Amino acid sequence: MLMLARKVCALLQSVKYRVTQKPIKQREAKREKATMASRNLEKMASIDAQLRLLAPGKVSEDDKLIEYDALLLDRFLDILQDLHGEDLRETVQDCYELSAEYEGKQDPKKLEELGNVFTSLDPGDSIVVAKSFSHMLNLANLAEEVQIAYRRRIKLKKGDFVDEANATTESDIEETFKKLVGQLKKSPQEVFDELKNQTIDLVLTAHPTQSVRRSLLQKHARVRNCLTQLYAKDITPDDKQELDEALQREIQAAFRTDEIRRTPPTPQDEMRAGMSYFHETIWKGVPKFLRRVDTALKNIGINERVPYNAPLIQFSSWMGGDRDGNPRVTPEVTRDVCLLARMMAANLYFSQIEDLMFELSMWRCNEELLACAHELHRSSRKDAKHYIEFWKQIPPNEPYRVILGGVRDKLYNTRERARQLLSSVTSDIPEDTTFTSVEQFLEPLELCYWSLCSCGDKAIADGSLLDFLRQVSIFGLSLVRLDIRQESDRHTDVIDTITKHLGLGSYREWPEKQRQEWLLSELSGKRPLFGADVPKTEEVSDVLDTFKVISELPSDNFGAYIISMATAPSDVLAVELLQRECHVKKPLRVVPLFEKLADLEAAPAAVARLFSIDWYKNRINGKQEVMIGYSDSGKDAGRLSAAWQLYKAQEELVKVAKQYGVKLTMFHGRGGTVGRGGGPTHLAILSQPPETIHGSLRVTVQGEVIEQSFGEEHLCFRTLQRFTAATLEHGMNPPVSPKPEWRALMDEMAVVATEEYRSIVFQEPRFVEYFRLATPEMEYGRMNIGSRPSKRKPSGGIESLRAIPWIFAWTQTRFHLPVWLGFGAAFKQAIEKDAKNLQMLREMYNQWPFFRVTIDLIEMVFAKGDPGIAALYDKLLVSEDLWSFGERLRTNYEDTKRLLLQVAGHKALLEGDPYLRQRLVLRDSYITALNVCQAYTLKQIRDPNYLVQVRPLKEPASKPAAELVNLNPTSEYAPGLEDTLILTMKGIAAGMQNTG
Repeated sequence: MLMLARKVCALLQSVKYRVTQKPIKQREAKREKATMASRNLEKMASIDAQLRLLAPGKVSEDDKLIEYDALLLDRFLDILQDLHGEDLRETVQDCYELSAEYEGKQDPKKLEELGNVFTSLDPGDSIVVAKSFSHMLNLANLAEEVQIAYRRRIKLKKGDFVDEANATTESDIEETFKKLVGQLKKSPQEVFDELKNQTIDLVLTAHPTQSVRRSLLQKHARVRNCLTQLYAKDITPDDKQELDEALQREIQAAFRTDEIRRTPPTPQDEMRAGMSYFHETIWKGVPKFLRRVDTALKNIGINERVPYNAPLIQFSSWMGGDRDGNPRVTPEVTRDVCLLARMMAANLYFSQIEDLMFELSMWRCNEELLACAHELHRSSRKDAKHYIEFWKQIPPNEPYRVILGGVRDKLYNTRERARQLLSSVTSDIPEDTTFTSVEQFLEPLELCYWSLCSCGDKAIADGSLLDFLRQVSIFGLSLVRLDIRQESDRHTDVIDTITKHLGLGSYREWPEKQRQEWLLSELSGKRPLFGADVPKTEEVSDVLDTFKVISELPSDNFGAYIISMATAPSDVLAVELLQRECHVKKPLRVVPLFEKLADLEAAPAAVARLFSIDWYKNRINGKQEVMIGYSDSGKDAGRLSAAWQLYKAQEELVKVAKQYGVKLTMFHGRGGTVGRGGGPTHLAILSQPPETIHGSLRVTVQGEVIEQSFGEEHLCFRTLQRFTAATLEHGMNPPVSPKPEWRALMDEMAVVATEEYRSIVFQEPRFVEYFRLATPEMEYGRMNIGSRPSKRKPSGGIESLRAIPWIFAWTQTRFHLPVWLGFGAAFKQAIEKDAKNLQMLREMYNQWPFFRVTIDLIEMVFAKGDPGIAALYDKLLVSEDLWSFGERLRTNYEDTKRLLLQVAGHKALLEGDPYLRQRLVLRDSYITALNVCQAYTLKQIRDPNYLVQVRPLKEPASKPAAELVNLNPTSEYAPGLEDTLILTMKGIAAGMQNTG
């Protein structure tokens, strides 16, 4: 083994130093410290050998992951030594090696040794070491991303999960078209017609699961770019040296940036962060993707482009509109984010319009455009000094530029009016000098487009002008449409206040039938329901003021009004009545959200009752949207039962809609983690029940998933491609419907799974106590990663805890209890009842996409888990009388894993996916070090009697390390502990590539 380590080490050294040379000054400094250098090399060799021995060998010829990771690690450790001295570098390497030894032998003693190292550090050094491991995990993630992109570029598809958010069966748009035409014998025209009428609405939400600061995300992107360029084939030695210096600079800049948010973000901050993705990737990514769709259509014989006004892709947002349980989202916040989005949209268009004016320098045009250009030229001002280009009056012999000059004037006014309204509530710019509707904005652009086409210049029209038209059609004047979300109880409070004021009694106490009758009589009448004299509590005012903001702002700012915890038709009718009473000119579509298991079961009946109301049927014009929640259903009943109930609820809802002649759009409230409905997009769509998508899909993109989906141009392209291809394929090649015997078995298993899950989570008397001791749940709020509180109600147990901190806490300890709990009991009962059921489960796994996706995702979660780490948290943090409970859960974990592999027919976890297995193994040692650091830090925080022995330093205390303690002068804990803890949380979240 030692020989192998030396050989591998030598190989790795040659690889690393072949990639790039160290800058000259650095080499000279190292010569002066010859002894230190040789020790460094020895240490580096040791860490590299561990790294190489730990990770599986090359998975394929195009596998450069270990090489990328080693290069980044090497650069980082040099920087760490320069900044904090050799002693701290050695400590980091020692911790890594102990962690690697634990991963190799699963020996708990190694965790204890590792804990002793962490607790012996002084506060500043403790922060540096935690920060180092967090940083190294981020670098490992960047190495993975570059490797994934490299493998994609050379088009060697091996059918693996390219990353956790990807899919085994993923096709690009062209392959999907060819499959539909070639294998499934659809005509190209059928494919084109289906595509033109398809709508995918991606809804960006401010769910607090993005634990990395934006400042760091930008630096990470630059590290990724440097690494990619370093390995380019045509790179010169000078380029290589400059890139290596840039790489080191960015790694150091990221390490020197405070990872911790010192104050919670406001909803406006969250909105700005979300909107930055439009500016950076989505804005240009959408037209680029649509061009690729045009090319793919051409390759199957369609010589038309996707019409610019086809609703293929749309974007919505919850940032600043989602007030469910978040008191910080006020009516004023909603107004701010709408105006901010309008200003951003106008600015993005304005920044492109001059490029378009340069491009359209032609003089040939049709008569309609010529007449408009003459009219505009006559009425325009002589010059406009506030423009950089075309500031003098444009001559009439450039008619397209004259028309676009008018567009530019209006865009300038639109932007400035939004800016003034945002900063001072009023504006001196008249509204009629701005764009107030998308139709008004499109008109001059369409005029230019059709004029070019009629003059034989269609090729020019289909250039930048077509891209611009597509952007206007997709982003409109508001960039995204803002959904409003509020809990049904809050609307009940408002109506209750009104009925009491009118002397009609308490609406809250009325039965559902009486509520409906009264609401319908008011909706059918004309008289105003209430005046300014209604007594209002703060909560009632908040709801009514939100409707007032909706009525005052342009209607194209808004999307849907979502009612969480919806259970009955009166919940929907109440919102319809409040919209009317608050003078909302164009009422928002009202979307009930069904989340808990019982609500999902009752949803089809509730929707049927709603559709049977004539007033409502006339109001919706044959279209209804229903949202289903993956997070709370999983927290309520466990993953297996929730997934099956979501599947069945969708089938039943579609049947009800068909019965009433209504086109139903399902809105999927998926999180990033498997416990909250996350997982590969492509597979998630293809595993939905037949006929439930029908070319119309809305889905949330939450927290860290926004970065994973839109953080880079190529990621944005793949996200749009993935959703478009899978939605098209689901509609034209629906997945198989489950056989009756599969359904029966799933029904039986779901009952057993729910029973076991609830018996532990809700009925075990000391479960909440165990959960709070064994995980960092109580400390979660200190991360400041979201604007909303972690609980709906400050007091209360698991029920009141939001799904994100619930999943987050178990992800941190790598035990993932909410994801797998219930599966083992369900499998066991099914197999014990009838031995043939094992064969049936395997048949379901091989033939039914829904079941396969469910099992594969749980298998991936087990591959990320480690009950040995959970046992360490128990030993350090849980009272002894609860140890046996933890042991019982860990036995259940192992039994469930064994049964899962049996059902999937696998001998080992991820045996069919060597790439993902390799990446997880590579991350494990970093994560384990952070887990141990976190567990021992929690011990010091929670147990004031826990004594630690701080080791003597070989070198004088590092001043930069001591300075880190001063970044948090107001902590209620002993110096350094809070920051060390938060850094471990962020690092583990990065390593698991999921936060909550």
